[in-house]
Amino acid sequence: MTALHLRDADATARLGAALAATRPPRAVVLLRGDLGAGKSTLARALLRALGVEGPIRSPTYTLLERHPLAAGGEAWHLDLYRIGDPGELDYLGLDEDPVLWLVEWPERGGGALPPPDLEIVLALEGSGRRAELRARSPAGRDWLDRLAGRRELATGS
Repeated sequence: MTALHLRDADATARLGAALAATRPPRAVVLLRGDLGAGKSTLARALLRALGVEGPIRSPTYTLLERHPLAAGGEAWHLDLYRIGDPGELDYLGLDEDPVLWLVEWPERGGGALPPPDLEIVLALEGSGRRAELRARSPAGRDWLDRLAGRRELATGS
């Protein structure tokens, strides 16, 4: 596990950029934390660093936002807070294979989601946030290893 203190929005953006720069070719990322913990902020920063242009809306009401990536492929940003049953995911057309899954409130998806590579738990901590990054697969462990050497994280924590 890697734990970071994100003192402000810029530190969260640096984490998103570092995740984008070190990500594996395909990945499933679970974003956990209370309301207001920074899940959407981190997802937005990661997507922006991957070259997504234009507005990056939170999928709070749409449940799923699809974003074409500059390097090819598509990232899916899901927010499952408003679903009542994992069976509702059947109606979202999740049978394709994006290169990146960013899933907020994954516990509401039950077994309908693919196995995660990385789990990020965000929590308010003082005037900033705490981010705990946990590898959940060999690809996730490699990702955290690559992330560990990023200089921008040392200056932003």
